[in-house]
Amino acid sequence: MVKTGVPMHSSVVDTNVLLRFLVGDNSQQQKIAHTWFQEAESGKRQLIIKPLVIAETTFVLESFYKQSREKIADSLETLLAQKWLVVEERTVMNKLWYWYKNGLHFVDSYLLAWSKNNKAELLTFDKELIKK
Repeated sequence: MVKTGVPMHSSVVDTNVLLRFLVGDNSQQQKIAHTWFQEAESGKRQLIIKPLVIAETTFVLESFYKQSREKIADSLETLLAQKWLVVEERTVMNKLWYWYKNGLHFVDSYLLAWSKNNKAELLTFDKELIKK
């Protein structure tokens, strides 16, 4: 997808960029975020999405912006499905939303999805997590 002769610039995305992109409470920053995402879609920029940033994004959307888990999961599932984004642990990130929507915290959902995806035992004292 990279255009010949156009060097690709790699960038890791911070939580505040995702928040501006998703929430739009700062129109100037939202415009810049949209530009960066458009550059990624056109192959001029490589955007790297870290699981830690998704965790912080879910926390802020839930606690500060008071968004429902359903809305958060739907927004982030759609965003992370974009093939022009470099989503670290994409498979795990795609699998965790079911548990997140059903009441588990993001980190617990992530650990459960990771352990199932990697066929690893999840060690925990959390009785709700053990049931899953």
